[in-house]
Amino acid sequence: MKLGELLKFNHIVIQCHDNPDADALASGYGLYSFFAEKGKDVRFIYRGKNKIKKSNLLIMIDELAIPVEYAPDFDEVPELLITVDCQYGQRNVTYTKAQNIAVIDHHQKTVSLPEFSEVKSNVGSASTVVWNLIKKEGMQHIIDRNRELSTALYYGLYTDTGKLSEVSHPLDRDMLDELIINKSLIITMSNSNISLNELKITGKAILGYEYFPKNRYLIIEAEPCDPNILGVMSDFSLETEGVDVCLAFYSSPSEIKYSVRSCTKEVHANELAEYIAQNIGGGGGHIFKAGGTIFHEKIESQKPQNIIKQRLESYYRSYDIIYAEETTLDTSNMQKYKKLPQDRGYVKLAEVFPEDTPVFIRTLEGDVDISVAKDLYVMIGIEGEIYPISEEKFAKSYIPKDMPFEADYDYPPNIKNKSTGEKKNIMSYAKVASTTDSSFIYASKLKKGVKVFTAWDKEKYYLGNAGDYIASRSDDPHDIYVIKEKIFEQSYEKVL
Repeated sequence: MKLGELLKFNHIVIQCHDNPDADALASGYGLYSFFAEKGKDVRFIYRGKNKIKKSNLLIMIDELAIPVEYAPDFDEVPELLITVDCQYGQRNVTYTKAQNIAVIDHHQKTVSLPEFSEVKSNVGSASTVVWNLIKKEGMQHIIDRNRELSTALYYGLYTDTGKLSEVSHPLDRDMLDELIINKSLIITMSNSNISLNELKITGKAILGYEYFPKNRYLIIEAEPCDPNILGVMSDFSLETEGVDVCLAFYSSPSEIKYSVRSCTKEVHANELAEYIAQNIGGGGGHIFKAGGTIFHEKIESQKPQNIIKQRLESYYRSYDIIYAEETTLDTSNMQKYKKLPQDRGYVKLAEVFPEDTPVFIRTLEGDVDISVAKDLYVMIGIEGEIYPISEEKFAKSYIPKDMPFEADYDYPPNIKNKSTGEKKNIMSYAKVASTTDSSFIYASKLKKGVKVFTAWDKEKYYLGNAGDYIASRSDDPHDIYVIKEKIFEQSYEKVL
């Protein structure tokens, strides 16, 4: 959906859920600003039994001039009702009659969506969804010239992702890069976030911890509270001797929220958060800090604490670890493959930024941190994945063509100078390279998950699940890596 499709309506009401949080207020504020700019008759409301009382939210509304109204008895029938940070028909939003309905949200779909809907459940906040919609309309100036709105959108993502610890989608990171915010106000609101009662909840929860010494992790169960409090519990508990991973959670009538923290490179918090929520919710974040949500309707009558314990135990049983620099694979029972003759994208990094420039390349799979070198290339895979390759290996494996590489990805990768913040579209530098018959690998299908610490990145592993492939180059046995099943089947053929 595009916001421009909604401009045919004149009387517009934006409604967030009945207990607004910072993300609901910020995303509603963004939509209000867009439609007001377009000259529409627009209101922003919330309903329900309770008026906002939390200190940080009252500061947010007052200092950022958010035009939200508490309207428990709202009885108009607007031409268009937009529910934001929630979905029309859910239990957490009071039913409001309207001639037409639109939904803008970032949570998992739990009800039938109307024709006008934009639900991106893989991003961290509704604020991100709204920011992206406004940007697509060419109306970025609405945000750029309004520091209050920019600060609100930042705070919406900040609070919905455990102080940015659960940010995983590149759109979230893009928004953070571009917003110009009032940092001192963010600090003020953050320091007004915990009530004395929540301080008591934190202490009580930590005292009731469960420790699992074999894999060195803690589980903490708390009473329902602000989700950010779970991060506070996890951060504090992770400083405990003998604890590598901590998971704190609570169960409320509407959902189960959890926070994950890791201080060991063998466990990525974001990957663990995703594993726990698989098929029953959503999770993600950073390597060391992450979190997620489990939906009651997905686990039926099972107890949340049992589900979490079972999934943690299963996670630690589900993988082996390979340190490529000090390991070689037994290829005697592995099949030899060669790359199919396919076109790929490639970029010589020294043509984008000067040598020795520290950069990161942002992709849907995450940020790739590298330093520009004269002989360093990056390849662009079938689904927009990025992987570095030396000039020597590039020459053995590919034939460059003097023609631009064009592809349509859900999120086109971009490259950013870490020192100056300058960002460039890497696709505008990409050229076509065809695979050669001289590149061979040994590969076998994984029956169990594996974490590979590659020879060129000893601090961050690459995860392969059962069904994916583990591979090593025939000319470099320490060049071990994971190839996703779908990509492997499109890229390689057996050598008979």
